[in-house]
Amino acid sequence: MARATRRQRADRGKAMIRLLLSLFLCGGLAACSLTPQLELPPSPVPASFPLATEAAPAGPPGWRTMFGDPRLQRLIELALQRNRDLRLAALNVEAAQALARVQRAGLLPGVGLTATQTRERARTVDGGEQTSRQAEVNVVVSAFELDLFGRVRALSDAALARYLASEHGRDAVHIALVGAVAEAYFAQQLAIEQRQLGERLLADWQQSLALARLLKQAEQSSSLDVAQAEAQAALAEAELEARRRAEAQAANALQLLVGGELPSDLPAALPLAGQPVIARLPAGLPSALLLHRPDLRQAEQMLVAANADIGAARAAFFPQISLTASFGYASGALGGLFGPGHQVWRFAPQLSQPLFQGGRLRAELRLAEVRKSEAVAQYERAIQNAFREVADALAGTATFDRQIAAQQRAQDAAERRLALSRQRYQAGFDGRLELLDAQRQFAAARQTLLALQREDIANRVALYKALGGGLHERGGAEAAGDANR
Repeated sequence: MARATRRQRADRGKAMIRLLLSLFLCGGLAACSLTPQLELPPSPVPASFPLATEAAPAGPPGWRTMFGDPRLQRLIELALQRNRDLRLAALNVEAAQALARVQRAGLLPGVGLTATQTRERARTVDGGEQTSRQAEVNVVVSAFELDLFGRVRALSDAALARYLASEHGRDAVHIALVGAVAEAYFAQQLAIEQRQLGERLLADWQQSLALARLLKQAEQSSSLDVAQAEAQAALAEAELEARRRAEAQAANALQLLVGGELPSDLPAALPLAGQPVIARLPAGLPSALLLHRPDLRQAEQMLVAANADIGAARAAFFPQISLTASFGYASGALGGLFGPGHQVWRFAPQLSQPLFQGGRLRAELRLAEVRKSEAVAQYERAIQNAFREVADALAGTATFDRQIAAQQRAQDAAERRLALSRQRYQAGFDGRLELLDAQRQFAAARQTLLALQREDIANRVALYKALGGGLHERGGAEAAGDANR
């Protein structure tokens, strides 16, 4: 009889386990998704970019290919290793990944082991005391939700999309950092060359001042010429100090981006006029090239997450079925806990159906729909901003070369005039005012040329970032070639 009882209990335990597995399987198979089908909005920009130039790689080149200056390449390497913003972006990705795993864990039942021992003492009617003991060991499945309407799946999909968005956000920070280091480096080079020009101009003004004083001593010029020369030398000295300050500030900005003190063994820098920065694109370049940009992929994933949130909000209107079950042993004596006849099991399904929530569920659904509309608008705006950035950079590429060539001719002419004016002044054919005017014209032409060269390089860097470059050291074709070697 006892043997039959033990067999019946074992059969009931096995039946309960089969029932639980069947319910889990049915829940997974019967789950239906209430998430709406996501259709990306049509691209709100033209199919191709205007003003594209000559042939170039189909995808954006790597930063090492794009920026040929060895000193700049070394600085970018250091920044990618040290920069705190990039480190924070990487930590944000890890946090989003952990949250996605937490949400995905809700798709599977949580199984735990519990062991308890209780001892109770109670007084009896006749004034005595009665002590009872109970020991239990159970394998427990607690409050596992059968995802019949896809609520848990939708929440998991939304968390996954946000994790992917954070990865693309980190890539966007990566590209922004590469571009920022390049911009700061070229700003520093501009400040250095402007400071060098200021030193040259100061030396010229000081030489003119010395000559004016000699002519005054020889009574071949007036005190007015000396005063003018002194004023110009003082102005040149003040301008030089401003250039030195700008150079120091540019160095500080670059050091901040690199994330620490610059090493002393950096390669020598190339001048602005000799910077090998690529800025050519094929004619009729398709706007689909914008898909290389991580910020657009990030906006797309945020749209996916917002769409999945609608599915979770819709599923909240339907019943939620959760299962709690346990199987184990219970005994009044710890020594006989695992003996025959001490098996116990519990099965407690629970169904909950919202009846009245004061409009909260409808408001949450409406909020999810509005946020999806916001995500659509942000996605479209990101595409439009990206297209404009590329179009503006292409417009600069189409005009900077001609403008710089014209300014170079103007500087050369101003330099020839200065040389001739200095010779005529020393020979006594021209007055002091003619020489001052020639010096001012050359200084202005040279400063304008330097600024144009800096703007041209900044425009190339902007085009590079706008096309989503900077994630790799080399372009896709080059990297594939290296992998095949």
